[in-house]
Amino acid sequence: MSRKKLRVSFNSPVILSFTAISFTALLLGYVTKGASTDALFSVYRSSLLDPLTYVRLIGHVFGHAGWEHFIGNIMLFLVVGPLLEEKYGSYNILFVMLVTALVTGIGNCIFFPGRQLLGASGVVFAFILLSSFTSYKGGSIPLTFILVAVIYLGQQVYEGIFLQDNVSNLTHIFGGVIGAGLGYMMNKKRMNRY
Repeated sequence: MSRKKLRVSFNSPVILSFTAISFTALLLGYVTKGASTDALFSVYRSSLLDPLTYVRLIGHVFGHAGWEHFIGNIMLFLVVGPLLEEKYGSYNILFVMLVTALVTGIGNCIFFPGRQLLGASGVVFAFILLSSFTSYKGGSIPLTFILVAVIYLGQQVYEGIFLQDNVSNLTHIFGGVIGAGLGYMMNKKRMNRY
């Protein structure tokens, strides 16, 4: 009787690469005492003539304020992300992440010009709403999507109106709307998996 050896597989290249970049950005932030985070891994309103402004519009999703912030985002990201990458394909998941980063970055610059935004929570919210579309069948909206939208997005709207905290509720809402919209489009059009 032959036994197969267990191997570790690189099962989700986009999700694992994102996690590695985020971890590296966090370490760089500690080494540079926050200078790299300010320069590359957070977004805030700055001159359109500064080339790093455009890097930060995407790079802010890799930055985290500390270990707790990193672990909170990456745990959900690693649970939901590989399943989504397997269902929708690496390129589609990368597209969801890039759109979410860009929209949340621009949104922060427009609506909160004096605030610095960093972290993957917008992408995580996009994934949460996107995951509720995995059982979509043409002509019907999954009840799980409705429940997730009401619970997650409703909570963010409530907190944004009634609570003053340190969390970017608008980023979560934008991420959720992007995940829901792209989930609907990817399932309706049966986008190619790459």
